[in-house]
Amino acid sequence: MFYRPQDGHGLPHSPFNAIVSPRPIAWISTRGSDGSENLAPYSFFNAVAYVPPQIMFASTSAKPDRDNTKDTVANIQDTGVFCVNTVEYAMRDVMNQTSGPWDKDTDEFELATVPRAACEQIACSRVADAPASLECQMTQIVKLPGEANYVVFGEVVGIHIRDDCLKDGIFDVTRYQPLARLGYKDYTRVTEVFSLNRPEG
Repeated sequence: MFYRPQDGHGLPHSPFNAIVSPRPIAWISTRGSDGSENLAPYSFFNAVAYVPPQIMFASTSAKPDRDNTKDTVANIQDTGVFCVNTVEYAMRDVMNQTSGPWDKDTDEFELATVPRAACEQIACSRVADAPASLECQMTQIVKLPGEANYVVFGEVVGIHIRDDCLKDGIFDVTRYQPLARLGYKDYTRVTEVFSLNRPEG
């Protein structure tokens, strides 16, 4: 099969998201300048640089109560900071509860009964029992082609690691089984890890 996205695919659902998978999930917490807090998952997410450590995520839709974007991006535009919380398999249902199109005044921490803690370097809450949380200072927001497509880049200025996720000085993902996004309504989790040495030359 071959298709050009601009012509359509003729399938019941677009296969694009399923092809580009699995994708890690950024469970992003933000706070607006009015003090309201938001927590929402994004699967167009990844690390993009080591020094200084930097991440990116993309928001690809809008809400009627925001100016052509979603609560997360609007809050970051407002304050310049955000926190990326990793998602473990055990938190899948709670994370999913925060993904709804809730009103901008809804505090998803309260809605889904997610324990929160204060960040150290930025004015924002984080998921208290997340395996890891990355406090980020926004560096730039890039508008992509499409009606409501934005990519947010941030420099990581503080890192929280849950103690039980460290083993012999290594951040061990098998201790919490990271949740990852596939296509459609599908997810997966990391349960097996193997190592490969890079070729020398």
